[in-house]
Amino acid sequence: MRKGRFAPWQWVKRWLFKVLLAVACVWFMGILVFRFIPVPFSAVMVERQLSAWFSGNFSYVAHSDWVSMDEISPWMGLAVIASEDQKFPEHWGFDTDAIEKALAHNERHERRVRGASTLSQQTAKNLFLWDGRSWLRKGLEAGLTVGIETAWSKRRILTVYLNIAEFGEGVFGVEEASRRYFNKPASRLTPAEAALLAAVLPNPIRFKANAPSGYIRQRQQWILRQMRQLGGESFLGQHNLN
Repeated sequence: MRKGRFAPWQWVKRWLFKVLLAVACVWFMGILVFRFIPVPFSAVMVERQLSAWFSGNFSYVAHSDWVSMDEISPWMGLAVIASEDQKFPEHWGFDTDAIEKALAHNERHERRVRGASTLSQQTAKNLFLWDGRSWLRKGLEAGLTVGIETAWSKRRILTVYLNIAEFGEGVFGVEEASRRYFNKPASRLTPAEAALLAAVLPNPIRFKANAPSGYIRQRQQWILRQMRQLGGESFLGQHNLN
């Protein structure tokens, strides 16, 4: 009786273990494969598309046009580094100083939560995980970040990030964003345009690159100043990122 009573739970545990193992294998293979080939879509793109369909919005299309780093203006790479992760060329996936500052800030301001995700962490999350905040997702994100930092170069991480980042409703990747908002390929983005795109990244659904608020304009100017302080295009060359 006792054996039969616990058999279903044992079956569930074995089933969950197999599912988790299968997911881990898919992630591992994804890290290896996407080291070399273009990323066709991300987990966030799939999530947005399914959410639109389930809400009855069949006109929504999560779309991205993959381009190599050689086809992206160097100002764009510099803009996202200046805006999101200035220690990107140096760290191993996590900015411990930024994490400590964010924890201290969040203890003082519970209603204004500040994140400390690096470009590597954002790439891992956007590519493989769901949106939102939870300790489970952060734990998985940390493991995936270690994986891509181990298997990919910094240039590759930046390339994938720029190709899957969300820049607006249904707008994924810098090529799609550049053509949508500026009617030009990503290779021709100016410093000001790159900074404007980077300015909306914290919340691309709320902030609009094609209708920037005063706050976004101020953020754009701040990013431009940071780009100059980092050394402009020479910064990317020094770290083999362009």
